[in-house]
Amino acid sequence: MIERNGLVLVSACLAGISCRYDGKHSAHPLVERLVSQGQAVPVCPEVLGGLPIPRACCELVRDGSKSKVIDQEGTDRTAAFEKGAQSALAVARAIGCRHAILKARSPSCGFGQVYDGTFCGRQVSGNGIAADLLARAGIQVMTEEQLAPSDNHD
Repeated sequence: MIERNGLVLVSACLAGISCRYDGKHSAHPLVERLVSQGQAVPVCPEVLGGLPIPRACCELVRDGSKSKVIDQEGTDRTAAFEKGAQSALAVARAIGCRHAILKARSPSCGFGQVYDGTFCGRQVSGNGIAADLLARAGIQVMTEEQLAPSDNHD
């Protein structure tokens, strides 16, 4: 269910903004419509964390009870992802949002499933860094894949 009163935080790539690691977007018609109607605010935690566009592909790697974010070149990008997550949470709080629609499987925005850190396309249960922080702050997080068909209509 999408918030009908108040703003929704959305992944910028879903809003059609070319900010993904590969310099592309993952536009979703409903998210684009929410943004164009002033009902949603797009954010890219990875860009907010200081990472460039394009950038090396990153995945979450479990390190004991904590997750790290490693790029395909082996560089630890955890600090940038954590900084971006904190910035995304600050935006969510500033706009008073209670709901977020985030990009599925992303190391920042994935919710429920993320890639496993092997860069082989395998998925594991878990949340991206920003999605996890937002959820722990009481924001209802969903991915574009969890939108109900009825959410695609005005």
